[in-house]
Amino acid sequence: MTILNRAAELQNDVTAWRRHIHAQPELMFAVENTAAFVETKLRAFGVDEIVTGIGRTGVVGIIHGNLGPGRTIGLRADMDALPMTEVTGKPWASTTPGKMHACGHDGHTAMLLGAAKYLSETRNFTGSVAVIFQPAEEGGGGGREMVKDGMMDRFAISEVYGMHNLPGMPVGQFGCRKGPIMASTDEFSITIKGVGGHAAMPHKTIDPIVVGTQIVTALQTIVSRTADPLASVVVSVTKFNAGFAHNVIPSEAVLAGTVRTLRDELRDMAQTRLETICANIGAMFGAEVSVRYARNYPVTVNHPDKALYAANAAIGVAGAANVDADTEPMMGGEDFSYMLEARPGAFIFIGNGDTAGLHNPAYDFNDEAIPYGISYWVRLAEERLAR
Repeated sequence: MTILNRAAELQNDVTAWRRHIHAQPELMFAVENTAAFVETKLRAFGVDEIVTGIGRTGVVGIIHGNLGPGRTIGLRADMDALPMTEVTGKPWASTTPGKMHACGHDGHTAMLLGAAKYLSETRNFTGSVAVIFQPAEEGGGGGREMVKDGMMDRFAISEVYGMHNLPGMPVGQFGCRKGPIMASTDEFSITIKGVGGHAAMPHKTIDPIVVGTQIVTALQTIVSRTADPLASVVVSVTKFNAGFAHNVIPSEAVLAGTVRTLRDELRDMAQTRLETICANIGAMFGAEVSVRYARNYPVTVNHPDKALYAANAAIGVAGAANVDADTEPMMGGEDFSYMLEARPGAFIFIGNGDTAGLHNPAYDFNDEAIPYGISYWVRLAEERLAR
């Protein structure tokens, strides 16, 4: 393995930055303190240009190389936390009840800061590196907002790369793949309006609970009887709200859930089938069924050649035996997908070791991964911007 000596030297400092961010989690776009911390560090490193307020609260730093003019590549980390209560009991645990870094964005931000410090010191590349610190990955679409704000054109970014930690993957290992690596994250809400009445006289009602149960069952056929068995599709109903008393059939029920796919044509199919199933079952029972279907994050699709570059950079850090260049895709979502729609690039997983899972109140980022993450960013930047 060839972890950079300087990355190893920086581990204690970067760990301290990570734990500082971890103790003060912020949600969605309201990451003002985290963004200010990032800006202060970038200024201390001597980053050439620092722009704040991109995509509302995002930060972009531009580092120019010493080897002559050239392209600009983007390296992205996310900054926001989750609305959860931490139970780790660590000395650096969240000091804000109901908020915690349960997805490792504190580690992502700290590792990219470490890479920015190294790249500012050495500048052993042509062109420029844009270090991108993004708000609101957890449902707010901060990646989309930074792209809409003109980030790619403003900084002439030609390629863009992202990284996410993965519990269960040993520290010092990486996973990447060409093509889809994370799923789209659509959401639906279904409102069923029937006719309420006495539970002892169901024949005088249109029971929205019965209609809802039929819909829940029928939605499972989208995966089991409509999609190719080899395709990746998930349809999950996660809410079913109805009723208020033992002896009353309610007049309304509300269902909600998510649809995940790895291909756009499956996304289209799933939405069409869901809407058709709801309309037909409603008609069968005489109930009024309305569907609100929201297309959230797109499929995260790695560009084939860029995925190869990312995997090769990881191999240079961890060795071929520790890099899976054809890792299994995940059905979780990621708004780095918007950046990959705007520019070619790739997303990679970095091992977090045997820790609690993401979005778990017992989760904590593994600081032992820090030198691997810094080394990966640096190697990728220097290889993509070699003379």
